[in-house]
Amino acid sequence: MRKAITLLLGAIALGNPLSAQKKLTSGNPIIQGWYADPEAVVFGKEYWIFPTYSDKYEKQVFFDAYSSKDLVHWEKHPKVLDSSNVKWANRAMWAPAIIKNKGKYFFFFGANDIQNNDEKGGIGVAVADKPGGPYKDYLGKPLIDRFYNGAQPIDQFVFHDKDGQYYIIYGGWQHCNIARLKSDFTGIVPFADGETFKEITPKGYVEGPFMFIRNGKYYFMWSEGGWTGPDYSVAYAIADSPMGPWQRIGKILQQDTAIGKGAGHHSVINVPGTDKWYIVYHRRPLTETAANNRVVCIDEMHFDEAGNILPVKMTKEGVSAVKVK
Repeated sequence: MRKAITLLLGAIALGNPLSAQKKLTSGNPIIQGWYADPEAVVFGKEYWIFPTYSDKYEKQVFFDAYSSKDLVHWEKHPKVLDSSNVKWANRAMWAPAIIKNKGKYFFFFGANDIQNNDEKGGIGVAVADKPGGPYKDYLGKPLIDRFYNGAQPIDQFVFHDKDGQYYIIYGGWQHCNIARLKSDFTGIVPFADGETFKEITPKGYVEGPFMFIRNGKYYFMWSEGGWTGPDYSVAYAIADSPMGPWQRIGKILQQDTAIGKGAGHHSVINVPGTDKWYIVYHRRPLTETAANNRVVCIDEMHFDEAGNILPVKMTKEGVSAVKVK
């Protein structure tokens, strides 16, 4: 036994692959580097994470991606999209949303942090033939470049409903909109009443919307508080349709003074064919005070018998290996 322990410690010290083989949990942070706003998704038998590169706005001009077959071991795919392939984007490229449609992979992103309708920027779309890119600008201009219902055009999430309709759900500045996407993602389709952008803002909403379906119910989640502060957190609501109405139930993710601060701007993955759920989010290590010093983490997400989301326990260990069958 003593010899085996000695060999293992030696392998770890030398960076031997044996150390990677012995890794039992993902650990948190799940990937190394300053990243935020992670979009987690399952494509085929692989898990993918597409985060924001967390730095000064002028340096946020590219996106990296990470893939894994088991949630524990992650491979980096550097610069799957950068501003050289999006001529109208020059700063603050944020918060990816990724979805597969008709054999292509579509990468929605915010850019330029526009403050009014006269500035150039908003929510764009890029496309690639495989999840790891390279992605190229799809429209040659933003998909959404104006403030509708007071919502800054950032923090988009693309939701595929069970009837086949794709929705874009987005918004900063404490306003959230939902709109129907054309089937080819080239534009917006009005609702039956002629409205294009409907506001669905729940109480407490700030930014970072996310939606999923479980047991026939629609779950809408969002971030509250200030992204630079310790009060950043995630709350949720449940309804019978993507339109709501959304009545806030409560917070399920917030700072733990023993683990990390500013936990928010998340996504959720469900292991296909199971009722195993994970929340992927960013938090600020206790040792850090700089606004952009954020890391991406993963923890399990559980429900009670009534379908309510239980408060998430943040961990340093992360999660155990789970492969997609």
